Amino acid sequence: MTQVVLGENEGIESALRRFKRQVSQAGILQDVRTKRHFETPLQKHKRKAVARRKQNRRMRQHFK
Repeated sequence: MTQVVLGENEGIESALRRFKRQVSQAGILQDVRTKRHFETPLQKHKRKAVARRKQNRRMRQHFK
């Protein structure tokens, strides 16, 4: 769970920026997007396969 404690002289804008940064680093929004709709096992397998291919492509380019 992400939480932000306001400092004594800290403005709402800076606290909101820190909160948004923490949420994006924790991957909360990405998790919500993936769990928004029911995903069949076949769709889940395909999505993970695409992610693996994408990751492998990045790794191959990195080590050339």
